[in-house]
Amino acid sequence: MEQQAIWAIGIFLLTYGLIISEKIHRTILAMVGAILMIGLGILDQETALRHIDFNTLGLLVGMMMIVGITADTGVFKYVAVKAAKVSKGKPERILIALMVITAVASAFLDNVTTVLLIVPVTFSITKQLRINPLPFLISQIIASNVGGTATLIGDPPNIMIGSAVKELTFMSFISNLAPVIIIIVLAYIPLFLLLFRKQIRSTPELQQSIMEMDEKAMITDHKLLKKCLIVLGLTISGFFLHQTLHLESATVALAGAFLLLLLTGGENMLEKAFYSAEWITIFFFIGLFVLVGGLVETGVVAELAAKAIELTGGNLLASSMLILWMSAITSAFLDNIPFVATMIPLIQEMGKMGITNLEPLWWSLSLGACLGGNGTLIGASANLIVAGLAAKEGHPISFMKYLKVGFPLMILSVAIASVYIYLRYLI
Repeated sequence: MEQQAIWAIGIFLLTYGLIISEKIHRTILAMVGAILMIGLGILDQETALRHIDFNTLGLLVGMMMIVGITADTGVFKYVAVKAAKVSKGKPERILIALMVITAVASAFLDNVTTVLLIVPVTFSITKQLRINPLPFLISQIIASNVGGTATLIGDPPNIMIGSAVKELTFMSFISNLAPVIIIIVLAYIPLFLLLFRKQIRSTPELQQSIMEMDEKAMITDHKLLKKCLIVLGLTISGFFLHQTLHLESATVALAGAFLLLLLTGGENMLEKAFYSAEWITIFFFIGLFVLVGGLVETGVVAELAAKAIELTGGNLLASSMLILWMSAITSAFLDNIPFVATMIPLIQEMGKMGITNLEPLWWSLSLGACLGGNGTLIGASANLIVAGLAAKEGHPISFMKYLKVGFPLMILSVAIASVYIYLRYLI
């Protein structure tokens, strides 16, 4: 192995190890690792820029801005309270309603934004009912990661895969992933009711107090809400039609964001929109793209792909199952974003080495990486966000408490995904 390849592996593994340790913020580590790749001559600056996927970044920024402005209208609080009232204040029905809302919202918003919007309302409802909020929070964590798997824009791994593989359109993700996600959500509903039945009991009097909540009072700006819903509708329609329109998904998302800013106007709204974009996450992605670019340019990824082909004998079923389960188990304990960033070029290399039909491999990577995040409390960003909010409210979620619920449910979802992949693509 050449000296440059050894340096690239060393920088990548050191960065990854420090990210896992959580001693230093992952964005700082990713950017320092990327700068080392360039500074040591493994990549020149021009090549490094070529490896940064601006379609992924544009899509993330555009959607973050749209959701950030829309959240200010109070519409998400309205939906949650309305769902609680439709459920007649019954805790078990509210748990399922909020879980389903979280799953659906996560398919079209990012997971972190979804839980940040739903969790505060959950605390308000559970306080009214005087019941433990943890069953609600755990079900919402799991639902956010499952729901986000269904679409191109629901979870960062999908955004990265869709950007790297142009044939996989917004409709491709929905038609290939939404069916299995619906099956998994339906399988989870009775399990959640069974697991949490003793913890979600309330009195008829307290249930009546939920019916007296005014959901209309949650909407703070009706005029802004109308504009947001119009732009959100146009943006999602644009995702469905982006291939027909010959537009990248990033162009659609950014067009939606700036159309909304044009309609709302004002410097204050512009600042609020840019504040809504999670720039820390964006720079984390930039650093990762350059780090993985170093492995690609030095031939490390090609060598790993050759080993994977050798291990599976080029068999499509074996390769799909290897990627699905390896992605799931790894993503349960490590951040799935750097893992997927490494796997994308590896699968592309496998395509050059004899596996002609890569589609099952892409869906296996998506399902494994997204569903695997449910395995542990550190498996996905949404998990950690909810745990942090719960701790502030005096209801800490311990690693082991979550593991007992999350890991078995994750294994079940990946088992369902395995059967789905086999029946749909490999028979």
